[in-house]
Amino acid sequence: MKARALFLCTGNSCRSQMAEGFLRYYGGEAYEAHSAGTKPSTVNPLAVQAMDEVGIDISGQRSKNVTEYLGQHFSLVITVCDNAKEHCPIFPGPCIREHWPFEDPAEATGTDEQKLKIFRNVRDQIRARIQRFVAQKASA
Repeated sequence: MKARALFLCTGNSCRSQMAEGFLRYYGGEAYEAHSAGTKPSTVNPLAVQAMDEVGIDISGQRSKNVTEYLGQHFSLVITVCDNAKEHCPIFPGPCIREHWPFEDPAEATGTDEQKLKIFRNVRDQIRARIQRFVAQKASA
């Protein structure tokens, strides 16, 4: 049985979407990945583009409100921003909660290329964190 993981941020537009995509890719055999936001918006096109550059398609993902998941059990809930950490609901059953704060690329300013550079940087940080996490769990 796969462990259910939920990545939570405020808008569910960038960081949590990328984390969901990476966990599906790197931990797909062991994890069922989900993401949500405390105040969801839409998936940011620059997040889709940045992920596509590394061969992961998140264009079919959608922003979801964390309330869609209330009452469901998750083995792991990971907040990726401080706001989500403060407003993260309690989920039933045993659950590991972790906080992995990442810069919000949606707040980047400048040209699209300058913004995309920030998205790529955050994407690479998230990928490295997911890879470490999956490797640690596999060797435990």
